[in-house]
Amino acid sequence: MTLLTPLDADEWGDDEYAAVGALFGIPGDEVPRAGSGRPRDPLNFDILGVLARHPMARVFLSYNAFLLQRGELPLRLREFAILRLAHKRRSAFFWGEHVRVATAGGLSEDDIASLARGNDEFDGVDRLVLDATDQLLADGRAQPATWKRLVEELDTHQAMELIFVAGTYGMLAMACDTWRLAPPPGSARLPD
Repeated sequence: MTLLTPLDADEWGDDEYAAVGALFGIPGDEVPRAGSGRPRDPLNFDILGVLARHPMARVFLSYNAFLLQRGELPLRLREFAILRLAHKRRSAFFWGEHVRVATAGGLSEDDIASLARGNDEFDGVDRLVLDATDQLLADGRAQPATWKRLVEELDTHQAMELIFVAGTYGMLAMACDTWRLAPPPGSARLPD
């Protein structure tokens, strides 16, 4: 049972549309109206309807849009980190959401299945990102040697973004799992 429900169609106003527009990179008045049935209709995204309940949504969704659309960390590595976090934290919501994002961005089903089994099937920068994400989740920090390797193999900006991605999606998983948001229908199931 969901503990915090998304906004209903009649609860959406200018501030809420502006917040979603910040994520989509468009003005709020260009966001499809709730209940329109269009692909970007906010009612299609439970998480947006829940986050829009708070005035901080516009600022947060602008920040999240940066990570997703303008960040320097390649999509593959970003999604590896998010999927690792979703699997370790047992977040069915974020696993389902980000399997969709990852496959749309070119990750193979084999990569995603391997990721759920651990890090042993990966090498190079993929393995480094997974190991760093595991350290961030376990200890709240990457080890100094790991940080140095991240900067050497990625660069400072991408290494920083990896930490921001892990922190951001860790917080979002905590929130969405507390509110018991269900993965959208048809989402990939969180593996054991």
